Amino acid sequence: MAKEKKVRERVNWNRELKLAPGYLILCLWILFTVVLLGWVVGASFSTTKAIFSGKIMSSGFHLENYAKAWNNSNVSTFFMNSLGYSIISCTLLILICAPAAYVLSRFKFISNKVIQTGFVSAMGVPVVMIVLPLFGLVAGMDLLNHELSNRLVLIFLYVGINVPYTTIFLLTFFANISRAFEEAAAIDGCSPTKTFWLIMLPMAQPGIITVTIFNFINVWNEYFISLIFGNSDRIRPVAVGLYSMINSMKYTGDWAGMFAAVIIVFLPTFILYIFLSEKIIAGVTGGGVKG
Repeated sequence: MAKEKKVRERVNWNRELKLAPGYLILCLWILFTVVLLGWVVGASFSTTKAIFSGKIMSSGFHLENYAKAWNNSNVSTFFMNSLGYSIISCTLLILICAPAAYVLSRFKFISNKVIQTGFVSAMGVPVVMIVLPLFGLVAGMDLLNHELSNRLVLIFLYVGINVPYTTIFLLTFFANISRAFEEAAAIDGCSPTKTFWLIMLPMAQPGIITVTIFNFINVWNEYFISLIFGNSDRIRPVAVGLYSMINSMKYTGDWAGMFAAVIIVFLPTFILYIFLSEKIIAGVTGGGVKG
């Protein structure tokens, strides 16, 4: 068989020239981000004296900055707190929102549209508007004076705040999955509940992975709720912990250790983006394609 000749598409220079400003802005933004992150990484391996002299890395690699930040600056406590809050909150969000999204997307009942509208409306409510009544309610129940109950309050708030977004995201994803799978399962004698857990939930895996990544990042970087409801350093996550470290710099002056702490806190979300970027794109685009 004769090999098919690949026809090379000619470059449309008019179109490329029109896109040139966007390319330029994108390249400048990438360069700025790389330089900024590179400087922070270099500062984390340097000394405070070298940082202020503008000669980072001039005194070699100082790996002890990371050990000191992890052990002496409570970064290990903040890190494990955030990791626990993020994993538990993301798990609960999927267990709560996935069945809700499936029911709203597949079954028609009187309050279906009302519930969907309520979720969409809740997404537009700023957290700052509900913090005061929430704090009054939680304080009145005496839930902030005990470490365990305080942790549960934070997890409950993280889950509650992200329920509307997670449900709407998964609702769109379930709505675009063909009903033929459910019909085939019904013919085989599968109940709606069993069909959801064994067939529909695995098929929505790209959307679930994507929304879980977004929720993980949201909970990991959350600051305002943690600042208001976290009573001690033993239960506070990394965002509030870093803010406390920055305030302590006026007394300790250990800027190299602070930059090492920043890199430690930044690593989980960076790793998620690096290794799961294709999953994120597939999940976002998959929700808009009819199955």
